[in-house]
Amino acid sequence: MTTATATTDERALKELQREHGQALLAFLLGLTHGDRQRAEDLAQETLVRAWLHPEAFDSAYDSMRPWLFTVARRLAIDARRSRLSRPTEVGDELLAVAADPADATESADAALDVRAAVRDLSPEHRAVLVRLYFHGLTVNEAAAELGIPAGTVKSRSYYALRQLGHRLPGYRPSRRTGVARSRAAAPQ
Repeated sequence: MTTATATTDERALKELQREHGQALLAFLLGLTHGDRQRAEDLAQETLVRAWLHPEAFDSAYDSMRPWLFTVARRLAIDARRSRLSRPTEVGDELLAVAADPADATESADAALDVRAAVRDLSPEHRAVLVRLYFHGLTVNEAAAELGIPAGTVKSRSYYALRQLGHRLPGYRPSRRTGVARSRAAAPQ
């Protein structure tokens, strides 16, 4: 690349940024749901792509904006796919409130809370949960042992878990499975 070409490319790139930079950033802010840092990174990458492809400047179109927006949209899609393919990162605020697994006091305190909440359930709901979750029986085995239909076992376990979710801070039943889980582990 000669010095004259580099200067021309630099001038053309500055003009491109001046003319389309604000609109490109606004477009990317919409695609990134208002994440300014990510939008700025994508805008910069879009301009780098323009610099790497000088043939785009020689197109028959009056404006580079459609080309820039297409490149920016594709970069945003690729970035999102890349982010979704990685495991979710745990932030410092979640780690600050998470219980230390080595701390026996926390687990003992949680066990006492669970026992108290289970004790407050009706005898029918408690009997179902004890057989399913503490004894490890299947729904059919619990139904046979309790002398009730399997559908009743499912219904009682569902409502019992919902009641536990309301009584235990930090826990709620899963919508799909009915199994209680920590809010920290639940998808937001």
